[in-house]
Amino acid sequence: MEKILIAEDDGRIAQLEQDYLESNGYETVVVREGTQVLPQLQKGGYDLLLLDIMLPGCDGYEICRRVRDEIDIDIPILMVTARSEAVDVIRGLGLGANDYINKPFDPSQLVARVRSHLKRYARLTGKADRDGRKDGKNPERIEVADLVIEPRTWRVWKKGEERKLANREFELLRFLAENPNIVFSKEELFEKIWGYDYVSDAATISVHINRLREKIEDDARNPQIIETVWGAGYRLNA
Repeated sequence: MEKILIAEDDGRIAQLEQDYLESNGYETVVVREGTQVLPQLQKGGYDLLLLDIMLPGCDGYEICRRVRDEIDIDIPILMVTARSEAVDVIRGLGLGANDYINKPFDPSQLVARVRSHLKRYARLTGKADRDGRKDGKNPERIEVADLVIEPRTWRVWKKGEERKLANREFELLRFLAENPNIVFSKEELFEKIWGYDYVSDAATISVHINRLREKIEDDARNPQIIETVWGAGYRLNA
């Protein structure tokens, strides 16, 4: 049974999330303070974090940043918030969140988003392929310049040093690496990685491309691996 950590200070909303998720077969734990989130995650066993932004003690942005940058836990993060301005959405995604759900929300949509991200994560990490089969669509190793990408273990090295990527960053890099020297528009990349049912826009791609470049390029301001083709989109050079 997949386990979800719910970080929500509004008792009514937390109970609603917990009831719907548990009725759909998920195990849940609820915390009400921002300072409780990281210690709870570090206990292990969680498959997804449902994170309210406006938490007392430590807000969701800071929690998201610390999960991605400071602790060795790589799980999907879904932000739940009443703040729907574009700058808030971009900030959350830029810090490593995987999705953004606005309050008030349809509980069935929340469950669908959670299910979608858990399936995607299982597929990426190889958890869905329990018999260990290999095929051409999921190579053991992809080498691009001084990068080594391991799709099955979800790890990336730059000049022998491992680089930690958020879920969407890895998906984006893997897709481009599996389709080298092809130009993809922002809209095409958005549909391939996020899917047509994701509530945002293709500008999200720019945020993730910039974060990727900071981690894999020698000089993010003069990228050589992921190139911008002005007026067309992005291309991974191989």
